[in-house]
Amino acid sequence: MGCIEALKPEVLLARISFKEAREYIESHAPEVHHVQPGFKLFGEYLIGVPPLAIGIENDNILFPFTKPCYGTFVLRLKDGAEVERFRSAMSAEMKRSLKGRGPKR
Repeated sequence: MGCIEALKPEVLLARISFKEAREYIESHAPEVHHVQPGFKLFGEYLIGVPPLAIGIENDNILFPFTKPCYGTFVLRLKDGAEVERFRSAMSAEMKRSLKGRGPKR
């Protein structure tokens, strides 16, 4: 799984569909966010069929990772710094999406 392998993730599911990955994360993580393909996590661009579910569980991140020719995996990695970076990115994205949504005149 490319550079992600060097981080020694826990493989929760292997060789599954994008939909199965999303459903697993949504049903197993206490905090779930949705991102578009191309979102960067651990320095790698995520690919897949949108929306991609990212789960937060304490200092763990659950996410789908697709390696061409090998399929899609659900991985869990413990990294408190990446959890905070992710939450910060989600907060900034929320602010951008809400900007300009004021009352219509």
